Amino acid sequence: MQKASNKCPKCGTVVTSPIKTWQLVAPLPDAAGRVTVTIMGMFECPNCGFKWRGVVSKMKVGGENIEIEGAKKSFTIDEKKSSRAENVIEIDLSKLAEEEEE
Repeated sequence: MQKASNKCPKCGTVVTSPIKTWQLVAPLPDAAGRVTVTIMGMFECPNCGFKWRGVVSKMKVGGENIEIEGAKKSFTIDEKKSSRAENVIEIDLSKLAEEEEE
């Protein structure tokens, strides 16, 4: 059972929105090559004044789709509309080895 992050742990009052948010990016991608971006938030209870931190949402970004935790569908990026240019650098190692021998 997962606890709602926007519910005060002391008195149980539901808080509508965080007073501050920030992003945490996972240092390693998952098996599909996607990076997890977690949106954290600082919440303050209007009833008792207690402050706590919690997860607002999570997104998995990378590859061809974007998955948002809690959303029922994932979004797909059209490669033709993407402005990312792929640069390929080819190195012939045999020529590099010949230069070192000289």
